[in-house]
Amino acid sequence: MPFYQKRGQIPEKRHIQFYDESGDLYWEELISREGFGWIYSNVYHINPPTAVSKVGKFRQISLVPWKKEHRHHHLFTHNLNSTGDAISARIPLFFNSDVKFYKAHVNASMDIYYRNGHHDEVIFIHEGKGFLHSNFGRLNLGPGDYTIIPRGVIWQLEINEPMKQIIIETSGPVETPSRYRNRHGQLLESSPLSERDIRTPEYMKPKTDGPVNVKVRLQDGYQSYEYRTHPFDIIGWDGYFFPWVFNINDFMPITGKVHQPPPVHQVFQAPGLVICNFVPRLYDYHPHAVPAPYAHSNVDSDEILYYVKGNFMSRKGMEDGSITFHPGGLPHGPQPGKIKESLGAKETNELAVMIDTFKPLQITTQAKAVDDSDYPSSWL
Repeated sequence: MPFYQKRGQIPEKRHIQFYDESGDLYWEELISREGFGWIYSNVYHINPPTAVSKVGKFRQISLVPWKKEHRHHHLFTHNLNSTGDAISARIPLFFNSDVKFYKAHVNASMDIYYRNGHHDEVIFIHEGKGFLHSNFGRLNLGPGDYTIIPRGVIWQLEINEPMKQIIIETSGPVETPSRYRNRHGQLLESSPLSERDIRTPEYMKPKTDGPVNVKVRLQDGYQSYEYRTHPFDIIGWDGYFFPWVFNINDFMPITGKVHQPPPVHQVFQAPGLVICNFVPRLYDYHPHAVPAPYAHSNVDSDEILYYVKGNFMSRKGMEDGSITFHPGGLPHGPQPGKIKESLGAKETNELAVMIDTFKPLQITTQAKAVDDSDYPSSWL
């Protein structure tokens, strides 16, 4: 969970008079979750944050499922025809009522501002560098960064080097795993990550120009708004609500004498799903340990595994940017020869991101172009 942060100038108390040097009141805005019952931040604007000068047209979008056999899939996502900025480059690949999963090859900076009104977002940076500018400040982004953007944050992505991203759009808050937090919300000593690993926004001077266009993502489409003045006119803020970053290379893997189940690799949770990451680690140290994972039947979950880089011990034919999709109802596991090949191995050098959902996923028609139709027979 994020922790208390403070940036810029704020008054001594909430909801009291707060003046600039000219004697004008700053505009206080409360950004809160679950009504007034959960985390929040108070932000202070130079101009009213509600001044909309123009409402654009609503553009509806719909995801089309690929109605085909219930089977395992392998997608070569680096071959997707994706280009543009951090929003226009997104290609949807999987979805259900809890989550939407996209791949994006981003080669342009955004010239508009963006706000997701109905979803939280995780943007994983596979390759590339840039800056996330938001109403809370600036975050420097690079390879391996999970960028957590709560719904309601207004942001713009500046590209310094072209990025390859995966985007996980969730129906609710993205949090660190409950079992790794104490009753006060602090990450436990036994957690594979700590608050020291979390990067928070760098305060930037307020902007006062305008008008500014903001593209708002809703449940089934996009709505644009023109604001009279810049939404980044914030003189200060404090609270628990803000975007933040955790890098996959800061995850400290939990290992054991025999093969550990995938939950030890969990890094985040959200309604209806968990996010895990696989990082370089020592293998099991029982003298008869089998480092390769055992075969597994997904009875209550679907699994997406995104391969970032390295030597993927249990699978052959994987490339950087490959996705395997193992839907519920079917067993999956190491491919032929991989169990024996793993015996006696001491360590693995791999980076991968896994999403397990607890409702069935649908694969989109856009995935057809990069799907390996022979993958289901790769266990023969």
